[in-house]
Amino acid sequence: MNRQILSREGWIRLAVIVAFTAAFEALCRFGFIPSTVVLPPTDMAASLWHILRTGEYNKDIISTISNVVASALISVTLGFVLGVILHTMPRLRATIEPLLASYYAVPTFIFYPVFIVVFGVSSRAIIAIAVLLSVVAMIESTLVGLDRIPRVLHKTAAIYRMSTPARAVLIDFPAAAPRLFTGIKLAFAYAFIGVIASEFILSAQGIGYAIAYAYNNFDNRNMYGLMLLVILLATSANTALDTIDRHMQSRVRVTR
Repeated sequence: MNRQILSREGWIRLAVIVAFTAAFEALCRFGFIPSTVVLPPTDMAASLWHILRTGEYNKDIISTISNVVASALISVTLGFVLGVILHTMPRLRATIEPLLASYYAVPTFIFYPVFIVVFGVSSRAIIAIAVLLSVVAMIESTLVGLDRIPRVLHKTAAIYRMSTPARAVLIDFPAAAPRLFTGIKLAFAYAFIGVIASEFILSAQGIGYAIAYAYNNFDNRNMYGLMLLVILLATSANTALDTIDRHMQSRVRVTR
């Protein structure tokens, strides 16, 4: 039954995307939207195919993907460690948690001049900004995951006289895994946003830089092809992570 529901939702989602794309294509083709403003979706796809076939932007694509992966890995690792530390230190957590709650009210990119001074105009500055943007999501998810471990599991560990490391490996982390993975998904999304946005102002390579360069040179064809590439990369990665996340959340509901 669940598979049928998910399949139906998938078909509806696909139909909405196809209908929107077809309507957008028609508006562009019949001149309601000038081609000097936005290219038709089919032209965007043709441009993207040309970009991938010629390999003209391979270095930029590899640079962006490498920065996103590095930022996400650092954010997940650092966020998990900090989350565990805060969970084991209630007084420190009580002091820090209100700041975490309002963290995203501060625009992270105001710190980019500082990162330029510290790291220079390089990938390290881009990664630093992306980590700053995404690490808190992992900290919050770690805290939530550890907070919601059923008490019965702690009692079971006490009955078996398990050591703290053993309980962490065998009980705590597996029980918190679904919510930890939600943090991983959010950290990746924020890292992707941080890297692409930073490349507009901090880099001489990367997809973000290539889009800005094409825009400044009135190269709409390559600009929209690269924008479509960003959309496809982000959507594909998020869909894969969301599928795993849903599977893990469903396992939690079943065990309950």
